Amino acid sequence: MTFCLGITVNQGLVGIADTRMMSGNECLIARKTATYQGPGFSFFVMNSGLRSLRDKVLLHFEEAFARDATHRERLSKVVDLYARQVRRAAEEDRVALETSNLNFNIRSLIGGQMSADTSHRLFLVYPEGNWVEVGPDTPYQIIGASGFGKPILERSVNQADSMSYAFKVGILAFDATRLCAADVDFPIDVLLYQKNSFAMIEHRYERDDMRQISNWWQDKMRSAVHELPSEWIDRAFSKLTAQATY
Repeated sequence: MTFCLGITVNQGLVGIADTRMMSGNECLIARKTATYQGPGFSFFVMNSGLRSLRDKVLLHFEEAFARDATHRERLSKVVDLYARQVRRAAEEDRVALETSNLNFNIRSLIGGQMSADTSHRLFLVYPEGNWVEVGPDTPYQIIGASGFGKPILERSVNQADSMSYAFKVGILAFDATRLCAADVDFPIDVLLYQKNSFAMIEHRYERDDMRQISNWWQDKMRSAVHELPSEWIDRAFSKLTAQATY
């Protein structure tokens, strides 16, 4: 499994990806992000699904992107070009995978900004090669293990938040996921893109870097449970007290 998260806020983009890989009985570490930068453009690609599909699609995409400069004006054109490589890989590999009881399951998050884009954008590409843009109503998307961290994001993040706030919420979403999913873990790769900067910041965090935050968050959650309004709870527990007096 995988945890890849993209968040888009007015200020820019935040990407977080774990690096845990499972190969039979072995646990490996491998990067799940790729970044591309040049004069007037900067974007990232994050992937979930079979590693072999990720590597093949990225290889096809990089070759096509190097050949065809017409797709460098807008990120939507880059996404179209990438989606064609997903469909190409499906034509080449889907039957062989299904024969081995494996699914063509690559999903991708692509975020950044090209020269003709007035702002940064974030897209989700499906295994079928179609895509959607991640917009202001739900300014985030997780691919891979999505269920554990989504409640934190849904309650906490909106497009008006700062990149710093979005990053903190994203870290909490990852922390919830790694506690519940055995195949999601440190280290994590973080991508930060500020609007109109055309520069992608990359940073890797190890377990010890985040240990204090994880412990602090756990203590805060336990304290918050004790502080919950409890009048309606007390009414139920008062019946237990009444029964005990008989």
